[in-house]
Amino acid sequence: MSRRSDGWSARLAARALLALLHAIQWMPLAWQAALGRGVGWLFWRYAGERRRIALRNLELCMPELTPPEREALVREHLGWLGRSLLERGLLWFAPPERLRGLIQVEGDIGLAERSDRPVMWLVPHFLGLDVAGAATQLFQKRWVSSIYQTQSNPVLDRAMRRGRLRFGVGEVHPRSDSAKPLFRAIKRGDAFFNLPDMDFGERDAAYVPFFGVPAATLLAPSRMARALDMIVQPVVAEILPGGQGYKVRFLPPWDDFPTADPVADTQRMNAWIEHEIRRNPAQYLWVHKRFKTRPKGEPPVY
Repeated sequence: MSRRSDGWSARLAARALLALLHAIQWMPLAWQAALGRGVGWLFWRYAGERRRIALRNLELCMPELTPPEREALVREHLGWLGRSLLERGLLWFAPPERLRGLIQVEGDIGLAERSDRPVMWLVPHFLGLDVAGAATQLFQKRWVSSIYQTQSNPVLDRAMRRGRLRFGVGEVHPRSDSAKPLFRAIKRGDAFFNLPDMDFGERDAAYVPFFGVPAATLLAPSRMARALDMIVQPVVAEILPGGQGYKVRFLPPWDDFPTADPVADTQRMNAWIEHEIRRNPAQYLWVHKRFKTRPKGEPPVY
């Protein structure tokens, strides 16, 4: 089969998937949750590579758990992952009034709207991440900017952009582009929805402990906050069981962040993320190769 035919097939499959998500989002959330857990069971059974990555991450990060305990946690995690993927249809297509009724907001979501200084929302990769993004647009009026990873499938890429921006108060900047448009947006008053905890290699990063394991971690949160005089407010999203909806916690801003030491700031950030993961370990994104980039001389861990 030609590359052109492969591309056409991939676009057709993406359109079918989006049509399915659009149809499912009309169901009661409890029904969607049950279907999502079923998708998670399929992941455990057939997505062998992602299952192995999650198990390896837990072996590195939580060695105090026994192998059966890690397996049980990964099974639970994949169930939440299935939910998070299936419920993108709800976030991308459901009426805003329905979403407002499903999302519980705790803490000061209005800080960015009131502040004279730009606000950085520091949002780690819990599986309710897209819910947090929707909350920042549904429950406050400050314009929101974020960075996103361009999808290789153009149909899914357009759908993701359209779904995340459909409330009319945000914009996204591809990670591959220059940072200058993002800096201009922040300087004109946008809040910045920042995802700080993925492995993007050694560029602009430092090896900072994450559960005691050196992890290539971007220094940008500290450096940007210092350069642009930003207030940094941590945000954590949670998917609630069954049809209960979602919870997004807007925590108190960090008074002593950033400092003049970006590495120390990044260590503090990772320690906070660890604390939040221990509160809700099954909903952190364990299928990501968080330790893919290794310090010179260290062997691969995956």
